[in-house]
Order: sequence, then structure tokens, then C-alpha cells
Amino acid sequence: MKTNILGYPRIGSHRELKKACENFWSGKISKEQLLKEGASIRALNWYLQKEYKIDLIPSNDFSFYDQVLDLAMSLGAIPKRYTPLLNNKIELYFAMARGYQKNGCDIIAMEMTKWFDTNYHYIVPEFTKEQQFSLFNNKPLEEYKEAKALGIETKPVIIGPISFLLLGKEKELGFDKLDLVEHLIPVYTKILKKLEEAGATTIQIDEPFLAMDINDKVKSLYPTVYKQIKNACPKLEIILTTYFEGLRDNTQLALDLPVDVLHIDLVRCPQQLDSILLSLPANQKLSLGIVDGRNIWKNDFSDSLNTIYKAVNKLGKDRVLIGASSSFLHVPYDLELETKENILTPQIKQWMAFAEQKVKELSALKDLLQESPSEQSKKELEANKKAIQSKQSSSLIHNIEIKKQIKNISVDDSKRQSIFAVRRQKQQGILNLPLFPTTTIGSFPQTKEVRSWRAQFKKGNLSEKEYNDLLRAETQKAIKWQEEIGLDVLVHGEFERNDMVEYFGEQLAGFTFSQNGWVQSYGSRCVKPPIIYGDVSRPDPMSVYWTTYANALTNKPVKGMLTGPITILQWSFVRDDQPRSETCKQIALAIRREVENLEQAGIQVIQIDEPAIREGLPLRKQDWKQYLDWAVNCFCLSASVAKDETQIHTHMCYSEFNDIIEHIALMDADVITIECSRSQMELLDAFAEFKYPNDIGPGVYDIHSPRVPNMEEMVSLMKKAIQVIPSKQLWINPDCGLKTRGWDETKEALVNMVKTAKELRKEF
Repeated sequence: MKTNILGYPRIGSHRELKKACENFWSGKISKEQLLKEGASIRALNWYLQKEYKIDLIPSNDFSFYDQVLDLAMSLGAIPKRYTPLLNNKIELYFAMARGYQKNGCDIIAMEMTKWFDTNYHYIVPEFTKEQQFSLFNNKPLEEYKEAKALGIETKPVIIGPISFLLLGKEKELGFDKLDLVEHLIPVYTKILKKLEEAGATTIQIDEPFLAMDINDKVKSLYPTVYKQIKNACPKLEIILTTYFEGLRDNTQLALDLPVDVLHIDLVRCPQQLDSILLSLPANQKLSLGIVDGRNIWKNDFSDSLNTIYKAVNKLGKDRVLIGASSSFLHVPYDLELETKENILTPQIKQWMAFAEQKVKELSALKDLLQESPSEQSKKELEANKKAIQSKQSSSLIHNIEIKKQIKNISVDDSKRQSIFAVRRQKQQGILNLPLFPTTTIGSFPQTKEVRSWRAQFKKGNLSEKEYNDLLRAETQKAIKWQEEIGLDVLVHGEFERNDMVEYFGEQLAGFTFSQNGWVQSYGSRCVKPPIIYGDVSRPDPMSVYWTTYANALTNKPVKGMLTGPITILQWSFVRDDQPRSETCKQIALAIRREVENLEQAGIQVIQIDEPAIREGLPLRKQDWKQYLDWAVNCFCLSASVAKDETQIHTHMCYSEFNDIIEHIALMDADVITIECSRSQMELLDAFAEFKYPNDIGPGVYDIHSPRVPNMEEMVSLMKKAIQVIPSKQLWINPDCGLKTRGWDETKEALVNMVKTAKELRKEF
């Protein structure tokens, strides 16, 4: 029996990759230094897995930015606008991800969107009707050879050709991206052949779309494509990998493909095992995804061993592999880095496992299946049983008072007092906003100075008064500057906040935190998700002080900035002992109390961010309604305590809205701001076709790129918006919060944005 890891975290245990990339982008280190840091991270990952005797260690799971972008570049799927950079591959690579604005070139970045139902973002491949593919580089081969030179045999990981096409986007009309497969396969198989020639014996091909709803055309392509792959590389052992859901109606399709091993996710869909065991072809092996690649709770060894025995009894040990449910990309590096017991208590820590601990779990499970398990593994089994029992019986988890409050929620608690048209009139009577009101999404740049103040305060080198004085001064500067450039609805800047979810989690009961529990969100952007271990409640107001402080500095409205319940849920590691909907309702009740307090303090505009509402959608459409019903209800529960005169905003980013537009309308926010700049306003089509009745702020400034759009570009984007949305409904704003940007680029872009509004007001 072999152990199988699908992918490993790549940012480094102390975010070494983030620091190296950002230093390279700012010119502080050379290309050679950046590449050296990447090689160091890869080597450490491989050595660690080898130390734990993992049989199938992945390579090509590392990326400097994104694995989909890596494959697009390898296959030569490079949009024509990047032609001036073809001779500098590293500049080209980052330009595709982040945009490029120097040396006389001004090139926008490729689109970015959510990776299935995770908080990871991938770069969307762009396809044209005459799209050609060619081997531009061979990263899978380079990294396989690199590991081999270190004495480590690896299993190269590559996204499957059909999933790759489905992840991309047609950039012109008149063709179906799936028809490009005949041009893609010769180049794709060339990569596999080169790996085979270099000595690779096993390849992991990821086809996550087999766990999705796919149409007949897609289904018909799978056998054809995989027959071509097998014919081209008959000696390669191919592990066809699925994750994040069950195969369901695609089970027979997957079983009929000419592959050697089928990997299934038994964390997300344990019930699929029985049908697959009944139908697995005699010449195929089965890889069981039993250790959770998406959450941080300890594996229940007893349950996992029962599952493995079921498969072994049916197939025999030689036909069963055990592995992670998905790549460990989505969990932090190492629980042993959590040394501060005042942050993460031993009682809660004993219930948890990060990537290294999950590798160790797999190793232990394999040993426990041997005829004579080691004494160490037997001890680990007993310790595991105790930890699981401790979690089930802990008094830390349950709060009877909160459960009572949840039971007493009524239907009316999720409804605003009046319809939008009535509310809009009352709000305008108070706010008196111009046509095309301008605002930002919430955060302003978190400079080194701001971050250093927080670090010094946490270390005890700054008193609470000294720290707050610095934050007050920074907030004053931000308010004054917003007034000077002429923004209409201001924000306080969020300088006191470390992260839009962590900040609130730190003030909610039922949450705990880590020191080093970082995971990659996109590129160099890392987040440290809170950990929800028990019932959630709000002991005290969380944002009222800083919002009211800023509001007192100006005559213009200042938005109260809150993170919504669905996003707090989605961007946390969530307890697994009750339905997610129940946990979300508890968070919604806490946010409702905060909205009530902000309103009582005189705040007339309150934004409840929900960028994660679409990413929470189940991957199968038949499961959508149940999720959307409770998700929308939780948002409404948090917002509907507001009076008609209080303007409620929400914000969403990097989502396709077409298929959930009705539910977005049911959220009934007075203003919704959305990411639109990278899609060139295409995302507005869904709102236009639906005749969305409330106000909309389409983003005109891509904050995930360092390039600064000029006024003409923003005017052009807004005119596209005006063609599909009535001008009286439109706001002007960036795509997202500005926390990760620098002040120079932020100021230039926002000045251009205000000029855009003034220009449009003249015309319209």
C-alpha cells in the first residue's frame, strides 16, 4: 500500500516565498535570488515528505504565483498583448499575473477568479478562436529533474487538459474553447513524453471537473482525450485525481477512462466509496483521499482505518493507496510552530493538524495497516483516540445561551422595514449624494510603518495609548486626504485591522488563532484564517470606536466596515461537529448586534462585505438552493436590523454572478460594489439582464495589479457600464480594498477615479 500526497504548501513555513516575490518586484533582489528561494522551498518540502516515508511525493506542485498560470505558460497560451515581453520569461510570467507598467509598456493583467469553492485564486487562461499551443517552457520536467538530482523520486503533478480548457475563458465570440483540445493534446502529451524519457514512472493528472456538473460534450471528450494520452505514454502510471466533491453521475465515466489509478475525495463525499468499490475495473487501483486537505482538524484514525479496511477487503492491499483528499495547499505548514499557549491553548491545539502533521498521519495510518505495526504508531493511535474523545466532550465548544438566541430568531428578523425605492429616497434625503458617487471598498495601504506599530504593540514595546495615538494620527491623515481629493463616501482606512476576517474573529467568542497558520490566497497574498472551534457570540462592540472616531473628523459620511457572516465562515477553518449553516447563523447574529451599535452611534452608511458568498456554493447545482437559502438569510439577518435611513452596502469580488443573481437581489443591499475592471465590465451583464433594481458600484481600478489606470481608461470602463445599467444606479469605486497597495499608486489611481466621476457628471 502506497501513501499519496497530491500537493504541498508552497509559500514556505515562514512565508519565505511571499517575501522573496515582493522583494523581487520592488527590485531589492535579483532573479537568481528569487529562483534560489523557490528551489530552497521545494527541496525542504521534498525532504520532509521523504523523511516521513511518503511513497508518492509530488513535484510541479510549487508555483511562484499560480499553477494554472504555470501550465498556460508552459503550453504557450500567452495572450498577444504580452508579445513585447516574450524574451524575458520571468517578467512575462509576473506581467500575466499582475499587469505591467514600465519601459514604455502598459499591459493589463489576466483575469483572476476563485479556485472552485476555496479562497485560493487562480489566473484565468485566455483563449482565442485561432489559439495555438506550443511548448514555451517545461516546468514539470525541470522540477522533476531538480528533485531527482537531490535523490528524490517524485510524481509530477499537472492539471488535466480538459479541466485546463474549462478553467479558461473565450476572449472572442464564435467558438467553443473545448474545440481547442485537438491543438492542445499534441503539446500536452509532449510534456508527458519528456517526463517519461527523464525517468518518471507515475504522473498525477488533476481533473477536478469530473466532480462537477458537466455537459454531454465534455463527457464525450474525456474518453477520447485520455485514450490519446495513454497511447502516447503507455508506460506511464497515470493517477487520475478528483477532489472537492464526489464523482456522482460521472462515476462510470471516470471508471471507464484508460488510467491506472483513480483518486477520490472521501472527506467531501465519503458515500461515493461503496459504488466505486463495486465497479472499479480489475486493472485499476484506487487512491483514497481520507486525510482532509482543506481543514485543520485531526484525522479520526478509527474512522479512517475502517474506511481503508473496507477498500482493502474488496480490492486487496496492492490495489489501494491512501492519501490526502486534496492538495495541502489549503492548510498551514506546521502546527509545531504554534508555541504561544496564550494564543492557541494546548486543549484546542491537540485537536488540530497542519500539513506536516497530516503527512505524519498518513505515514502512521500506513504503518497501522501492517501485520506488525510499530510501537510508535500504536501510541499515536491511542493519542488520536484520546484527542478525538476530548473534542467531542469538551465544555469549551457549547454555549447554551447562544443556542437559545438562535432558536428565537423569527422570519421578520431577516427583512428590512421598507422596499428599496422607499429606502433610497430616505437615504438620499440625508446623504445628498451626487450622480456617480465615489467611494472606496474599505482598507487603505497597510504600510511597513503601520505593520511595525502592530508588531511592536504585540511585543509590548508600545503601550496601548502609544499604539492608538499612532492609529488615530494615520486615520486623521486618511480622512483629510479623502476630503481633499473629493471622495463622496469616506472610510476610516482600517489601520487597526490585521485582516478583514481575523480582526473580527479576535473579538468573537468561539474563535481561536495561530501565529503561523498562513495559507496562500493568491500570488504573494497570504491569509491566516481564524479557527472556529465552538459556539460564536459577540461579547463587546468590535468596530464602533474607530468608525465613530473617523466620522467625527468630517462632515462627509464615513462607512462602518464589517465583514459579513458568510465570508467570516468561508475564510475560517470551521468546526466540523455541526452544520456550517448553524455556525453561520451564530456569526450573523453577532454582526447584527454590531450593525445595531454602529447605527446607534450615528453611522449612516454600513458596508457588510461578502466577497466569499459565491465561493461557498456547492460544486453541484442540485445542492445550490439549500446553501443559497441559508447564506442569503444569514446576510439578511445581519443587515435587516438597520433602519430605512441607514444605507447598507455589500461588496463581492472575483465571482461569476449570472447563476446566482436572483439570490444577490434577495440580499437587498442598498449598494453592491463588485470587481469588474479585469473583466472589462463583462460581469455587469448579469445585473443588466436581470434588471437589478438596487445601486451598483463596478470596480474601475484593479487593486491586485501595481499598474495605475488613467482617467481615460476609467471613463471608458464606466461608459461600458452605462450602456447596460442606468446611470442613476451607478457608483464609482476600486475593485477591492487597498490594503496591499502602496500609497503612491493608490493616491494616483483614486485621484483619477474622482476625476472620472466629475467628467461623467458633466456628460450625463
